[in-house]
Amino acid sequence: MPMGEVRIEVADGVLTATLADVENRNALGAVVVNGLHEALTRADSDPTIRALVVTNEGSTFCAGANLKEQSGAAQGVRPAVGFDELLAMFQQSSTPTIGRIDGHVVGGGNGLAAVLDISIAREDVKFGFTEVRLGVAPAIISVVCLPKMRRGEALEVFLRGNRFPATRAAELGLISRAVPGAELDAAVGEVLADLRLGGPQALGFAKSLVYQVPAMEQKEAFAWTADLSQRLFRGEEAAAGMKAFLKREKPPWAGEGE
Repeated sequence: MPMGEVRIEVADGVLTATLADVENRNALGAVVVNGLHEALTRADSDPTIRALVVTNEGSTFCAGANLKEQSGAAQGVRPAVGFDELLAMFQQSSTPTIGRIDGHVVGGGNGLAAVLDISIAREDVKFGFTEVRLGVAPAIISVVCLPKMRRGEALEVFLRGNRFPATRAAELGLISRAVPGAELDAAVGEVLADLRLGGPQALGFAKSLVYQVPAMEQKEAFAWTADLSQRLFRGEEAAAGMKAFLKREKPPWAGEGE
């Protein structure tokens, strides 16, 4: 694997994208952005993939912007999409996305951690919106971080630029929870086991509700969700799921051993 690539592996219906640009602390340069774009595109185009896990090698999950590229000191690969487009793709994706955060999260890395559907971090890693200390602001990532945070708390971490523990990141709503390092894999595994019990189509629509309903007026929201509910209940996936439930059997999409 050449330096800087995102390593992609598929096993048991789970695609794992490992940020492996350790030399650059997994900064969001063109190669890392392209690797994440490739992983998400592959997950969304392959019906056998039930979830996408994003994790890291090295002591840093993601250090935010690649300052060498931003300053013009490094040239080379061009990004397939902008970081803003990548974040939007994660939100629009029908594939459940999980963060296995095994290192520190800085700057734009907070946006990546926040945009994943369920993010679980080692409790001893640190987070920080350090942009102001470089003379910039957490602009693009504010779009995905602010909806998860209370205004006063967002102001404090955006303005101070300080580092804080993963437990505080969970309190802020940036991630789902923080766990001891020895429990990280078990916590992620528990989430994946639950996801396998959900209908693939149902999971995608459940995810879309979170992003679409809050942006609608109440009347529109009720009309859209009532139509969606009817379509889902009349679908083949729901028929199979309800049949299995009534027979006290596993749903057909659950893997062996569930």
